[in-house]
Amino acid sequence: MRYENIGRELFVTNRKKVVKELKKNSIAVVNANDIMPTNSDGTMRFRQNSDLFYLSGVDQEESILVLCPDFPEKRYREVLFLRETNEMIATWEGHKLTKEEAREVTGIETVMWLSDFHRLFNTMMLMGDVEHVYLNTNDHYRAEVNIPSREARFVRDCMERYPLHKYERLAPVMHALRSVKEKREVELMQTACNITEKAFRRVLKFVKPGVTEYEIEAEFAHEFLRSGSRGFAYEPIIASGADSCVLHYIDNNKVCGEGDILLLDVGCEYANYNADMTRAIPVNGKFSKRQKEVYTAVLHIQREAMKLLKAGVVYFDYHKEIQKITEGELLKLKLFDKTDLKNQSKTKPLFMKYFMHGTGHQLGLDVHDVGNMYHKMQVGQVWTVEPGIYIQEEKLGIRLENNVVIQKNGLLDLMKNIPIEPDEIEEIMNSK
Repeated sequence: MRYENIGRELFVTNRKKVVKELKKNSIAVVNANDIMPTNSDGTMRFRQNSDLFYLSGVDQEESILVLCPDFPEKRYREVLFLRETNEMIATWEGHKLTKEEAREVTGIETVMWLSDFHRLFNTMMLMGDVEHVYLNTNDHYRAEVNIPSREARFVRDCMERYPLHKYERLAPVMHALRSVKEKREVELMQTACNITEKAFRRVLKFVKPGVTEYEIEAEFAHEFLRSGSRGFAYEPIIASGADSCVLHYIDNNKVCGEGDILLLDVGCEYANYNADMTRAIPVNGKFSKRQKEVYTAVLHIQREAMKLLKAGVVYFDYHKEIQKITEGELLKLKLFDKTDLKNQSKTKPLFMKYFMHGTGHQLGLDVHDVGNMYHKMQVGQVWTVEPGIYIQEEKLGIRLENNVVIQKNGLLDLMKNIPIEPDEIEEIMNSK
C-alpha cells in the first residue's frame, strides 16, 4: 500500500457517529463512485466516493455499504458489498480486496459479494421493519451535477422499486460529521501538509528565470509521488507574471521571466486527505520593493484572519471582517484613496477589484470539503486561510494560504513549518 495503515478504528468510530444520527428503523446506503470514461476505451483514475471512504476506508470501485442498525439479525446491521474477483480480473486489473482483508480494513464483520446485494437489500427493506431510507447525493453547494452518478442512479432505482418508504437525505448528516475531524484525520492531513512542505522547499531551490511553469509542476509531482502521495490534490496553479492574477490558471505552460512573481497554489493528497497551500515567490530570488509591499500586506491580512477564525464564528461574518482589513491595506498600497471610498458603489465596493474571492473553505477528504458555511465554526474543523491581492495593471498577484485546525484555544497551523516570511523565502532561493 502506498500510504500508512490508517487503522480501522477511525472507520468504526465514523459509522457509530452516523448511526447515532439516523431515525429509528432506518437503513442507509452509500455507493462507490463510478470509474469515469475518457475516450475510446480509456478511463480516468478511480477516485473513491468520500463518504464511502469516510465510513469504511475502502478504496475500491463497485463497493456498497449498507447500515441498518435496527435490523433483527445483528450480522446484517453493517454490510459491505464488494466486487468479486476472479483470475481474469486479477490478471488484467490486479489484486482486489478479499473478504478477510476488507474486514481488517473496515472493522465490518459481514462482507458479501456484490452479486448478493439485491437479494439481501430487498429482504432488509421488506422484512427489517425499515421505515426511513437514507440515500446519498452530492449536495455540496458548489457542485454542478451534470452526469448521473452511481449514487444518483441508485436513488432513482430505489425510489421506483420501493415508492412507499419514507426517504431521507443522508448528505446533511455526512456534512455535519465529516466537517469535524477526528484526531487520526488531522494526523493524515498533517502528513499531506508535510509532503507539500518538502516539495515547496525543493521548488524554492529550483526556480529561476527561464524555467517553465510545467517544469516547476514536475518538481512538485516528483516530490509528492516519492513521498507516498498519489499526486496533486487538485489541478495545480503555477502562475507567473500576469497570470498570477488569474484565480484558476492551470495551463502552466509559460516561461518564468526575470522580475516576475510566481504564484503557486498546490497541495498533495495523502490517504485520500488533502493539503491546499498557496505561496508567491520572486522568480529571480529577490522581491522587488513593490512586490514586497503587496506581499507584506497579504501576510498581515492572513495573520489578522487567523486571529478572527475560531469556534462560534459564522464564516460570512468572518469574511466581511477580512474584507475591511483588506480595504485598509489597499489604501496603504495607494490603489485608491479615501475620497474614492466615499464615492464607491455599495453593490461593488472598490476592494473587489483587487480581492474578489473568499477568505477560505473547509478542507478534508475533499479540497472544498463539505460543511454548512452558514453554521457556526466548530472545534475540530479544518479551514484554509487564503487572502489575496491582485493588481492586474501591475501584473502582480499575491495569495497566501495555510491550513488550520480550530481548537478550543487558538488554531493549530498544519503549515506552520512551510516558509512564508519573505526574507526566509529569499534566503532559501539564494542558498546553495
